[in-house]
Amino acid sequence: MDSWKTFWAVVVNVWENGLYGIDIGRITVAVFIFLGFLIIRRLFSRIVIHRISLLTQKTSTPLDDKALEVLQKPASFIPVVLGVYFAIEHLNLSGKLEAFSDRVLRSLIVFVIFWALVSLVRPLSALMRGLEKVFTTPMVDWLIKAVNIAFIFIGGATILEIWGIRIGPIIAGLGLFGVAVALGAQDLFKNLISGILVIVEKRFHPGDWIRVKGVVEGTVETIGFRSTVVRRFDKAPVYVPNSKLSDNSAINFSAMTHRRIYWIIGVEYRATVEQLRIIRDRIEAYILGSEAFAHPPEVSTFVRIDRFSDSSIDMMLYCFTRTTEWGEWLELKEQLAYRIKEIVEEAGVGFAFPSQSLYVESLPNESPEVFVPPEERKPIS
Repeated sequence: MDSWKTFWAVVVNVWENGLYGIDIGRITVAVFIFLGFLIIRRLFSRIVIHRISLLTQKTSTPLDDKALEVLQKPASFIPVVLGVYFAIEHLNLSGKLEAFSDRVLRSLIVFVIFWALVSLVRPLSALMRGLEKVFTTPMVDWLIKAVNIAFIFIGGATILEIWGIRIGPIIAGLGLFGVAVALGAQDLFKNLISGILVIVEKRFHPGDWIRVKGVVEGTVETIGFRSTVVRRFDKAPVYVPNSKLSDNSAINFSAMTHRRIYWIIGVEYRATVEQLRIIRDRIEAYILGSEAFAHPPEVSTFVRIDRFSDSSIDMMLYCFTRTTEWGEWLELKEQLAYRIKEIVEEAGVGFAFPSQSLYVESLPNESPEVFVPPEERKPIS
């Protein structure tokens, strides 16, 4: 009988002291409390958040709907934090275990708060888009990323402080480490600064067609911290370091107000002065009479006899279209070419041969394009 009493005393002792001196009964109840809040978490997500979403749908602004959408995951973690809190309260810890559990609880609370703040940055960034009236779109994108990084850094620093890890000495130590890293990452910082300069100077924006001689030509997609993505016309992306775009001359074709046509039209030497005047006047009248072309004094327009070449009398045509869209410009250029051919033939003159075809999309002081008459269009029978 005494043996049974002794055994029962051991069982009671184990039950009362359990793990780290905590009653096993309390531990069991604490586990069930935590599991209960996990069940509540599912109900919270399905019922409470659903009810709130019904209220936000009645408002006129879509901002609260987007905010609720991104806050669902952080909000569904709140019952977990409550479960940890009430489970710890039931355990009635003391000493080091109490301090440890308090830090765990505080860390979870900080985690949920900053998780929610980081999640809110994306829907609230729509409000920051109003700054695009003052700043460029890439600059606003960088600002949004900086806010995200700031929240993550502050949240991490707060958790470290809760666990007694001072962030100040770490930052000071990273300062010395940063000097060593900076020496080996000069290109990284150079590209970062170059990217800032590109954005501040508003050289180009996403969607612009640019050309950097010897580097790239295509459409800008994104301007990143280190590099800019330019998609070439063959649809291949090119990742260009920002320093390449900052240090070299960049042509932004999307910023053109007009698009130029610069031709040299060579006619035969047998043309008379009167025929040359007729050709010149009719080409000029066609351009000045069409709304598709820009007119003086908005732009310079010239149709003039330019020079006597080896095998032709050269007439210079210099004008600008109102459209800058490449496809429309090509169509207008084609129509002008057909009209010039008709004018020359109506004047009883032919084009001089041999001739060269040279296409140049460049500044006015560069060589013009030699005009080659198009083939006649045969009527459809």
